Amino acid sequence: MKSVSITQAYNHAKEVYASLGVDTEEALKVLKKIHVSIHCWQGDDVGGFERPDAQLSGGGIQTTGNYPGKARTIDELRSDIEKTLSLIPGHHRLNLHACYLDNGGTFVDRNEIEPKHFQCWIDWAKANHLGLDFNPTFFSHPKADGGFTLSHPSKGIRDFWIEHGIACRKIGADMGRQLGTPTVTNVWVPDGFKDTPVDRKGPRELLVDSLDKIFAEELDPRFLLDSVESKLFGIGVESYTVGSHEFYLGYAATRRKLLCLDAGHFHPTETISDKISSVLLFCPGLLLHVSRPVRWDSDHVVTLDDELKAIAREVIRSNQRDKIHIGLDYFDASINRVAAWAIGTRNMLKALLIALLEPTDTLRNLEQEADYTGRLVLQEELKSLPWSAVWDYYCQICDIPLGMAWLEQVTKYENEVLRKRE
Repeated sequence: MKSVSITQAYNHAKEVYASLGVDTEEALKVLKKIHVSIHCWQGDDVGGFERPDAQLSGGGIQTTGNYPGKARTIDELRSDIEKTLSLIPGHHRLNLHACYLDNGGTFVDRNEIEPKHFQCWIDWAKANHLGLDFNPTFFSHPKADGGFTLSHPSKGIRDFWIEHGIACRKIGADMGRQLGTPTVTNVWVPDGFKDTPVDRKGPRELLVDSLDKIFAEELDPRFLLDSVESKLFGIGVESYTVGSHEFYLGYAATRRKLLCLDAGHFHPTETISDKISSVLLFCPGLLLHVSRPVRWDSDHVVTLDDELKAIAREVIRSNQRDKIHIGLDYFDASINRVAAWAIGTRNMLKALLIALLEPTDTLRNLEQEADYTGRLVLQEELKSLPWSAVWDYYCQICDIPLGMAWLEQVTKYENEVLRKRE
């Protein structure tokens, strides 16, 4: 599409939205300030770089598919991320797991990692104007093979993982200090039972104690924000998860931590969009791991579906965007991994734009006046308004490929780079 027609379409959309009291220019200004944390693990199927043969294991999670071009080194992964960023409007963040360290080819165990093992990532992020977020890695390790980490009955195992958590907070704080933007460091553990347990309380008491030890040292919130994440179940832990939603909601509220809501970590008919407003009443902040569950926590690539749009609406309507941190969490090895990143991130931004183009005050007034007919009519009419013309214009002013054009660049990159990794 020629730039003239894009601008013409945008000007028409601008008039349409103005008739509803919506300023499209202001919406785009706000959108440009929202930074999505893009997950590094889509690029290598959650393998990391601890060992040459590193691969995902344990934790009740798995990746499927063998599409060619998986990143095998830090340089390859960064190259893929840079390509992805060139296809996404705005300025964003990268979310790292601890197993993506640069150990120089010498194995460093999880409880011994230091900021120096991530300095190359910090330098790269600074050069690319990115913020960094961080996660301890409580899976794919011999000390996690038994299905328990921070709630393990063995004090020695617990202490090992406590040391890992403490080390990761220090790394996250150093990332935030060097980059000038706080690093959200998120704790998720896979602990649980495959079959029905007798003692449900005991492991949770151990988990509380372990978390309290990890968070014992106060670190500057200008550099580090602590978050905790729940899960309903995972493969191998179908009957009982120590860190349930109720557990972490209570922990986050009483310990003043961010609560992470992962879209795939709840019952199949449960949605996180409805939880956002409640969590913000009791917790100091919120981390979103936006994914797309299909029957279970299968981490499918995010599409522009009803739940994604509902999540975005709640983020925008909350008027607390400074307390909400948006990250993605999915990994699909059955399709081009760079394309998977681009699809999901662009869709997250599209959903936020749709929400920003909503006449929220008008809708709220209709609701407060009990004009539910008018509210429903307007909600439905909004679905067919020309938000896509505003999106195309946003991509154009950000010098980002429009429509299907970005896929041509991915295909070229696949042929010239990814397939040579075979």
